[in-house]
Amino acid sequence: MAFVVQDVASILNAESYVFNCFCAFSQVSFLWGARGKPFPVEHPKELLFSLEELASEDKLNYLTAVSSVPSSYRAGDIYNTCRLIEGPYVEVLEREEVLENRKIWAIGPILPAKLSSDNKHQCLEWLDKQEPKSVIYVSFGTTVSLSDDEVTELAFGIERSKVKFLWVLRDAVSATYSMDTSEEVNCQKGSKREWKEWEWWWNSCIESISLGVPLAAWPMHSDQPRNTALITDVLKTGLVVREWTQRMELVKASTVENAVRRLMASQEADEIRRTAEELSATLSEATRPGGAFRLELDTFIAHITR
Repeated sequence: MAFVVQDVASILNAESYVFNCFCAFSQVSFLWGARGKPFPVEHPKELLFSLEELASEDKLNYLTAVSSVPSSYRAGDIYNTCRLIEGPYVEVLEREEVLENRKIWAIGPILPAKLSSDNKHQCLEWLDKQEPKSVIYVSFGTTVSLSDDEVTELAFGIERSKVKFLWVLRDAVSATYSMDTSEEVNCQKGSKREWKEWEWWWNSCIESISLGVPLAAWPMHSDQPRNTALITDVLKTGLVVREWTQRMELVKASTVENAVRRLMASQEADEIRRTAEELSATLSEATRPGGAFRLELDTFIAHITR
């Protein structure tokens, strides 16, 4: 509901700030891509995506129309990220004129509150009984519907991998498929300290990075291809199940099985896990007094109380 901030201009001494729900890497990619400019920071691989591939022209025009005017009233931008992991991209946004000299704060990671230990859901009770780092969590979020063929291939792939898993399906999808297993339970998302993540919105990415959880990338739309590039090419805390350039192809069970095995039990997995845990420790330090997160938050508070 960005349009409501237009009223801020009529209120004396009032300011509005945008909380961006995507990473600085994605913002740089979107802004430079919209201007037909090459990505301004050196990247390990060629970035093979464009705005037109992520949404139709009509949708892009609609999003631009509903956000451009309200956004012009903002006094600054807040990102749920940390300079320790996205410093080069935050700096690009700061020094370039695309934001019209507005200030930027990287105040992250901002994580959800810990779940209460009382009245645990049955899937969390089951998870507590498993060996550490032995379970993969699969979810495509609330905006993606998989076809019957996709669900079937995914199910067979996970089953063949012989890896324990928690799989969350939307009602619209789960109504068409039921896995034949004696351990099936109706699950909801909980603490992710002991499983590998398979969900690809930035909030899930930053949460998993903060907890040292390796990621498996299966980008579907919007900023997800960019999240994939950041996680797998730059931070190296995950691997790709299906490349964005292959998004029109059905992912076969063998591909899923191979990706799960690579993520859970391989030399590659050991390196990814080690990198993820090191990055998690770095972000943990950032939230302590004097850390990057705390300094950024203090700077923002000082600015708005000036």
